[in-house]
Amino acid sequence: MKTAKRFEAVRLADIPATPCPCGSAKRAFVDDEDGVASLHLVEIKTDSEAHFHERLTEIYYVLEGEGFIEADGERVPVSPGSAILIKPGCRHRAVGKLRILNIVVPRFDPDDEWTV
Repeated sequence: MKTAKRFEAVRLADIPATPCPCGSAKRAFVDDEDGVASLHLVEIKTDSEAHFHERLTEIYYVLEGEGFIEADGERVPVSPGSAILIKPGCRHRAVGKLRILNIVVPRFDPDDEWTV
């Protein structure tokens, strides 16, 4: 009996970017059948759109740049090494020229992305 593979490896540089409210995202693990989580490398655009998710939790980890995360009306300053946990229902957007890793739990679902 063959067992299912219990890991998946990707190279984010090889994944094509997809437009998103924040800018553009290279999304990894979105097709995983278990749907545990997905990982996105996001280039934030200067006019990113406020949005929220009804079911998804996100963790933004700043790799490059300085700016703010607007979360439910509050501006949280961020720079490389900053992380912010964004729970379902929190209206949010990134402000500034930033490059982030976004960990989405459970995996990203485009039907659960609502712009404000």
